Amino acid sequence: MAVKKVALACSVCGSRNYMVVKKPTRVERLEVKKFCKYCGNHTLHRETM
Repeated sequence: MAVKKVALACSVCGSRNYMVVKKPTRVERLEVKKFCKYCGNHTLHRETM
């Protein structure tokens, strides 16, 4: 069975920089502060579909 992955999108510029494994136990969208190479800052990244 293949592993399902979702992208993390920057909340400022909207670029999808990171991929994470989708876990069935997580009911809310993942929000993590990560570095965005397009903005040049640490910004909030949210899980997208």
